[in-house]
Amino acid sequence: MSAVARPLRALDGTRQARIVADGPEDERALVLAAQRGEREAFSLLVRTHERRAYAVARAIVVNHEDAEDAVQEAFLHAYRALDRFLPDQAFGAWLHRIVANAALDITRRRKVRDADELPETVASPFRDPAESSELRSRLQGALAKLPARQRAVIVLHDVEGFKHAEIGRMLGIPEGTARSDLHYARSHLRGVLGSVRSEL
Repeated sequence: MSAVARPLRALDGTRQARIVADGPEDERALVLAAQRGEREAFSLLVRTHERRAYAVARAIVVNHEDAEDAVQEAFLHAYRALDRFLPDQAFGAWLHRIVANAALDITRRRKVRDADELPETVASPFRDPAESSELRSRLQGALAKLPARQRAVIVLHDVEGFKHAEIGRMLGIPEGTARSDLHYARSHLRGVLGSVRSEL
């Protein structure tokens, strides 16, 4: 079962409830409860954001195990830093930045990486039965060779649907840098696509 489908465990080791916050006000109430020390409230915040957190991490590391590690590290860091979070801010944006930083840290610690299958969200746009497996293989290799930040930007923008400004805040870079990273990453992938198709 994938990390996305499997619920994370609460910090006390119990399985989390399936209830999630219905809106910003509910989420703010959960944050305030978690800041008061109610672990179940933090568990519900985890449940609400775990899918997107995993997608953010996987966009950066392109490796299932590292993405899981980044998400776990990020939630632990968020739990420890919760008293410094201002409840009027967007909890998701704050958390995603922590996830992105955790994933970038893992990438920096592991410079040599084994090839791994693309996440489903990344692979799906390229699954054309008319295209050869060679194309998918080269695309996988091309994404893996991109610098971590550029790979993160293209997946977060083109697959996950984040805006340039959101990506900039998440990765701690100017919005303009996010735009230029996206342009470079797209150009790189277009070059791979073009060279492979010319060989088919």
